[in-house]
Amino acid sequence: MKLFETYPQRSLTLRNRIVVSPMCQYSATDGVPSHWHFVHLGSRAVGGAGAVIAEATAVSPEGRISAQDTGIWNDEQVEAWRPITAFIAERGAVPGVQLAHAGRKASVWRPWEGGGSLPADKGAWVTVAPSALPFDKDWHVPQALDAAGIGKVIADFRAAAVRARQAGFALIELHAAHGYLLHQFMSPLSNHRQDEYGGSYENRTRLVREVIGAVREVWPAELPLWLRISATDWSEGGWTVDESVRLGGELAALGVDLVDVSSGGLVPHVKIPVAPGYQVPFAARIRQEAGIATGAVGLITEPAQADGIIAGGAADVVLIARASLRDPYFPHRAALELGATIFAPEQYQRAW
Repeated sequence: MKLFETYPQRSLTLRNRIVVSPMCQYSATDGVPSHWHFVHLGSRAVGGAGAVIAEATAVSPEGRISAQDTGIWNDEQVEAWRPITAFIAERGAVPGVQLAHAGRKASVWRPWEGGGSLPADKGAWVTVAPSALPFDKDWHVPQALDAAGIGKVIADFRAAAVRARQAGFALIELHAAHGYLLHQFMSPLSNHRQDEYGGSYENRTRLVREVIGAVREVWPAELPLWLRISATDWSEGGWTVDESVRLGGELAALGVDLVDVSSGGLVPHVKIPVAPGYQVPFAARIRQEAGIATGAVGLITEPAQADGIIAGGAADVVLIARASLRDPYFPHRAALELGATIFAPEQYQRAW
């Protein structure tokens, strides 16, 4: 089964092609992960995944989506992450973290509290973006970043990468998708700048390239760096699949090892043709035309479906999100269904 072949990434080897996708838990205090994160992430390592990527983890306080997001901007957070990453690695999975800045989509309620912008009397903070354009009506208007602000964003990502290694992570994924800050710079729908960070494709992608460069300067050469992108905004005048292919072709030279290909999130109220595996063709096209490894994500829920994606050459790994929330042991179930051999913890072997 192709799904259970090992996958080398620089000095690391993933034990299979199943990766637990970063999924926000909105359960941290002051950016510090808790017992919830230990159990949530640790369970999925026990479940047999090749890599487990922690949720979108803010590189600065203002970069959080919600006040309950995890962070990695101070030493207390680093110390709290260490036992979590150690356990993930102990169970045979690669511990990864998604470094993120929410930009204009920051300062919101948690989903189960309704989502949407926080009011001032509920702890709202000033948000930033490439341009002073709100995400939606009734949302706060962000401040357009000046040169100093852009410099701070780059420095924050660089410092977060240093802390990620100190915390025990062996894989970084940079979040440039789903309408968050790096994606906001990439799309003409959210970036109306007229300086070197706006207008042309070259200018709109400048920040993501500078962030990659800053992270690669401090992230060990023997460890992999991934990038998550939204392949399309699903909206006229936005970021396109052609641009995603073009960017993909530039990334290997910058030190990126894999593109995690999602879509959407930049603007609300768009029509997306959601169906099983609906984003897989984007990953396949980028892999084939840009010549870089890709990860496929999006309604991948069945073992045979996941195996077919790898066997068919559409992607190098599959990232399991909601299916992993429902079943932390998805890799074990997949192995049983596909007839593959997978290691089960000694404590659980009588169940398999």
